[in-house]
Amino acid sequence: MKADRYRYDDHDRPDLRDLPTHAGVDKDCREEIEEKTAENIETMKELQDALYADGREGIVIVLQAMDAAGKDSTIKHVMSGLNPQGVMVHSFKQPGAEELAHDYLWRVVQHLPPRGSIAIFNRSHYEDVLAVQILDLWKNYQMPDRVLRDSREEFFHKRYRQIRQFEEYLYENGYRVVKIFLHVSKEEQGKRFLERIEEPEKNWKFSSSDLETRERFEEYTDLYEEVIRETASDHAPWYVLPADQKWYTRYLVSEILVDLLRQCDPRYPELSETERSRLAEAREVLLREQDKKD
Repeated sequence: MKADRYRYDDHDRPDLRDLPTHAGVDKDCREEIEEKTAENIETMKELQDALYADGREGIVIVLQAMDAAGKDSTIKHVMSGLNPQGVMVHSFKQPGAEELAHDYLWRVVQHLPPRGSIAIFNRSHYEDVLAVQILDLWKNYQMPDRVLRDSREEFFHKRYRQIRQFEEYLYENGYRVVKIFLHVSKEEQGKRFLERIEEPEKNWKFSSSDLETRERFEEYTDLYEEVIRETASDHAPWYVLPADQKWYTRYLVSEILVDLLRQCDPRYPELSETERSRLAEAREVLLREQDKKD
């Protein structure tokens, strides 16, 4: 699979500054790549249909990235081809009062899909070790002293452990978790921000707070590297995909999802002899009705 080179698990630890943000694929190949993406989406539809009918495995897809890396457009162009009956997309915003009154994984558990379905998390529980850590939000949590007396390093290394265990728990209960980081360059991010400002139909996407976050781009890069290293595992790998060429990024995401669905080995349920007999009887009834109409 083309995306395998971007996969990280227990055995590999990425250095984000050494990883490409540009796939280096010639623009002349774009039409061919987009055709392959379209083929993958058709394959995904077929596999998803069987996954839904099978009902044995659930899928959780985590999308994380810097602002303007292409999370929304990836969902729109790759995931929208799936049957919405078996797909849930949830975007995790800043937690509200009720969510803060619970443990940080509580709100994620609320949006886990039933087995046979797919959940796409546009941002996720990883915000609770990213933005929460960068902005030191954890210091104001209503939690006991025995928790908050930890140093920042101790507090978040415990969360890394908890996340690894949570994702292993999901795997052991019939779920597959795949995590995708869209790795965009600061230069490309700047271009996309300008597009949002200069093109009226994209103005709504831009917020002045985006520039505040951009000022901490390098800090976020270092933290993403730490988070990926600490939470990548065999059963819940990270894919660090070059995101400067959106059309190629979408192709890589489609490759990952086709491979993931195939790993689930979805099968349509086999009917028992009794059930097949009932089908045959129902067929005869319907055929007799049709003959009468004719």
